[in-house]
Amino acid sequence: MIQLSTRLKELIVRSERDFAGISDGEASVPAIEGGWSRKEILGHLIDSASNNHQRFVRAQLQAELRWPGYDQSGCVRVQRFQDSRWSDLLGFWAAYNRFLAHVLAGVPEEKRQTQCWIGNNPVMTLEELAADYLTHLEHHLDQIRPNQIRVKT
Repeated sequence: MIQLSTRLKELIVRSERDFAGISDGEASVPAIEGGWSRKEILGHLIDSASNNHQRFVRAQLQAELRWPGYDQSGCVRVQRFQDSRWSDLLGFWAAYNRFLAHVLAGVPEEKRQTQCWIGNNPVMTLEELAADYLTHLEHHLDQIRPNQIRVKT
């Protein structure tokens, strides 16, 4: 888990550097034609951090974790990330993920294999869940990076 924590911290540093030059206006336009803006993608990642924070903590406190899935589009809409300032979203996302890196670094060896059921997804260990979180994070961070605007195919 230390390696995942380190990887997460490296992603935060790189992303803060890459995203600092994005203006609020640039962050407001769709990052994928017909899709979410950079603000909405980063908001989704804040929501993902929030969901995974609870998963990571609760999986350490229980013999197993059974947790519902969630309506990501509904959550993005209700939280109105599009109406937020880009700099506020970026600061909050970075701070939250620094804390998640701290949480992951402290997962005891014996809890890494805790079985986690999330929604209708196949069972994963806590360690697999954390690795999946980073993969998901990297995918969406790549959508935000400058010069990464794509046409939906």
